[in-house]
Amino acid sequence: MRAALRPAFRNALLVAATATATTAALVATDVMPSANAQAQSTAATTPAPQMVSGLPDFTNLVDQVGPAVVNVEADINGGAKDQPAMDDDEDMPEFFRRFFGPGMPMPQMPPGGGRGQGVSMGTGFLISPDGYVLTNHHVVDGADEVKVRLSDRREFTAKVVGSDEQSDVALLKIAASNLPSLRIGDSRALRPGQWVVAIGSPFGLDHSVTAGIVSAVGRSNPYANQQYVPFIQTDVAINRGNSGGPLLDTRGQVVGINSQIFSNSGGYMGVSFAIPIDVAMSAVDQLKRNGRVSRGLLGIGLEGIDNDQARALGLPDTRGALVREVQPGSGAAKAGVQRLDVIRAFNGTPIEDASSLPPLVGALPPGAKTTLTIMRDGKPRDVTVVLGELDAGPRTIPASATPAPAYDNPLGIVGEDLDQAQRRQLGLDTGEGVAIARIEGLAARRAGLQPGDVILAVGRTSVGTRAALDRELRALKVGDTAMLLVQRGGSSRYVAVTPRPANAPSEQ
Repeated sequence: MRAALRPAFRNALLVAATATATTAALVATDVMPSANAQAQSTAATTPAPQMVSGLPDFTNLVDQVGPAVVNVEADINGGAKDQPAMDDDEDMPEFFRRFFGPGMPMPQMPPGGGRGQGVSMGTGFLISPDGYVLTNHHVVDGADEVKVRLSDRREFTAKVVGSDEQSDVALLKIAASNLPSLRIGDSRALRPGQWVVAIGSPFGLDHSVTAGIVSAVGRSNPYANQQYVPFIQTDVAINRGNSGGPLLDTRGQVVGINSQIFSNSGGYMGVSFAIPIDVAMSAVDQLKRNGRVSRGLLGIGLEGIDNDQARALGLPDTRGALVREVQPGSGAAKAGVQRLDVIRAFNGTPIEDASSLPPLVGALPPGAKTTLTIMRDGKPRDVTVVLGELDAGPRTIPASATPAPAYDNPLGIVGEDLDQAQRRQLGLDTGEGVAIARIEGLAARRAGLQPGDVILAVGRTSVGTRAALDRELRALKVGDTAMLLVQRGGSSRYVAVTPRPANAPSEQ
């Protein structure tokens, strides 16, 4: 024992001696403190202001709002053949999975017993005492029968009043009265850092409560075909079965509907998304009246702006939404909106990027009169546009191209004419579109152009033949940047390419 204590005792003496020497040195140097030293001492002793006043207790909130949260089960016949069950999470998509849908196995079921039976399970919540229930569109989509089970274990067959795929909102109705219901909050007042609570049935575990904070608001989702929803991002733990459940603020008010997660594994990874309740209730009003949701339509295709495009367009920065196409006959076309216009504001609301505009447009009804503030040729102007009505039908555009032997333009793009059958496949107008068969210019390759792309326009001028493409590109002056409207797959965007001077050395 004595041998074991000696090193510790010796260390203690060393520490004491060091502390004494340090104290002596401090005393010696602090006899005549300078003004700077006094200021530093004062700053060090001044406590920082308290910014967080303790962690919240959610028990009272859950007691009050829990009875209004319900389980939703949708029976979808044919689900087994239309959507085969997945054996493991590796078979699931990598981005923004739906929590639970037809064909997904329920963890509490015996192996093989519930797979592929077309049963979709999720969560919902009562928004009125007379039995109106909100949930997600993807929970009840295609259902032959929908069951709603209340917290008191009563079960009802629900009527689907209406469902909207774009907002992922479904409105159900059950034949009951004097039911508990949730109070609707204001999702527009949410700020990153606020506490929020989710109640749902992850993996069939009824009334599970999780909490977290708002990570961001106004998030766009390019993976879910929901450009009209400015999502609320949270770090609340959400899993399959939470779909359609309420996201609540600390007052117990609904501020969102839990809808999606970002996951590489199929489970919670700290990034969850909710539909703002303002968007959902707007859909509810229309579903009650008409059984469907109508949205305003500008009739333009948009994309973001990078630094190269901003320089080519003479913009001071990359804010705004670049117009890449204008649909003939649309409100935007009638108002004179053109390709390469940059929308900087919508009804006075600044547009920071391309994803900021669709939710503002979609929130207005068809026929609404709106004002676009655009930049054209470096000059601002206001344009009045009467909105049309959105057609939600998707359009898929396959890529197709046939090689061509030569080119006659400074970008080294080998173009190929398209025949009428190819144009129909690509969904193109008869006078627009030149396929890229080969790229021999370094600038075009560096800009990301590829064989199989289709060039629709050079600047604002449509090109429909290889000769027209070459002519427009040859008209570029040395140092000018070509703004090429390029279609790839099912989408199109402008690509900025700067041709090399004619006397520059060749690049391979």
